[in-house]
Amino acid sequence: MTVRSPHTRRVIAHQRSLGSAASQSALSWLNFLIALMQTAFGAFLAVHLAAYGWSRTAVGVALAVGSTASMLAQVPGGMAVDAAPSKRVAAAVAVGAVMAGAMLIALTPSPVPVYFAQVLQGAGGAVLAPAVAAITLALSRQTRLGERLGSNVRFAAIGSALAAGLMGGVGAVLSHAAMFWMAAACAPLALVAIFSIRPADLRWARHRGTHKGGWYPRQRKGRQDSLRQVALDGRLWRFAACMALFTLGNAALLPTAAGALARAEAELAPFLLSDLWSALPSVQVRGAELIVAAWVLLPQLLAAAVSPWMGRLAQVQGRRTVLLLGFLALPLRALVFAYDGHDGVAMLAQTLDGVSAAAVGVMVPLVVADLTSGHGRFNFAMGVVGLVVGLAGAASTVLAGMIGDSWGETATFLALGVAGVAAVATVLVGLPETRPRPVAHPFRLRVGTATHSPVAD
Repeated sequence: MTVRSPHTRRVIAHQRSLGSAASQSALSWLNFLIALMQTAFGAFLAVHLAAYGWSRTAVGVALAVGSTASMLAQVPGGMAVDAAPSKRVAAAVAVGAVMAGAMLIALTPSPVPVYFAQVLQGAGGAVLAPAVAAITLALSRQTRLGERLGSNVRFAAIGSALAAGLMGGVGAVLSHAAMFWMAAACAPLALVAIFSIRPADLRWARHRGTHKGGWYPRQRKGRQDSLRQVALDGRLWRFAACMALFTLGNAALLPTAAGALARAEAELAPFLLSDLWSALPSVQVRGAELIVAAWVLLPQLLAAAVSPWMGRLAQVQGRRTVLLLGFLALPLRALVFAYDGHDGVAMLAQTLDGVSAAAVGVMVPLVVADLTSGHGRFNFAMGVVGLVVGLAGAASTVLAGMIGDSWGETATFLALGVAGVAAVATVLVGLPETRPRPVAHPFRLRVGTATHSPVAD
């Protein structure tokens, strides 16, 4: 056993309590690059398919295939990440699946390849989210988890904002397929970020906080509740219900608006392509990508600005306050899209999606961490919530497409807004506060005494 001075022990304890700066930086870059990859799947995919003549229902089904694949993979994916001896390898495999999906969509807009690509993206995303969250738990003290999650959302939002601008410009100037080639090109860089996270920093998760979700499986042995006990936790299901209602209204809102914009532009194109516009046909016909890019870009900039503040607010004011801030933006956006055709007002309303993105991005892993802090089944619980959210996301896109085909976009936006109001009401009435009371660190270093701690040996 090596005997160290009190000062050396304090320095080592501080470094190991936070994870190395290199690993923290790599985690931030990983969130940034994952967002760059995944931005293409959603609003830009809706524009891509609508430009090739896909109907509203067909686009909704394509989006629902991805949501369904994600839904079915949530619980198995969470269990696999819980049991995986290397969270880095799990994240790397998921990145590869998302990359393959982007390449398939870039190669052909035919239904079968698009559906298969959506399956790859949905399943890969279902593993990526808990893997990144588990790595975050391993590198963070629980008392600062909200702030670190806010940092994750900030870098993801910056990545989404950059991707929106780049993909919008690439789609308008080059082709729709180029957007997905760009997404696939981010995967190798994401793999570099994953394997830049030091294994030694992950091994010390046990000594950073009381949460067991970031520990290695062998460190949690004998200290976990059964899967049945976790699945029957009423607090977990109430939170999942809140998230499901929010997703039911939110998942289809931007794709519906983007598809409506693309169709309106296609209908007006014959009247607008006069001699004045004939010199710039590609810019005119593909202008929808630029507007959708702004609809994605501005909210992500706002999310990048406010997400760390959301994490700190959750530590001080509680989780319910932050959830309400995020949920209230949804019905307001839906109402504006339904009744105001002015581009400036719609752009301002859509910017509020940044508040929702920041709140949900921080609160989902944070609330699940609160509920699972005593038993370590974090990724399984994340899978349960993801399963319910995935069901809501699949229902959202299909129902939005059906309502749009039968009654038009205005009715679709109103229906999505009603789901948002129901989500707000459920948080107010049915969700208890989950913020834990401060607890003493079980491995607190006793400087100046002869007592040995795990960081002193």
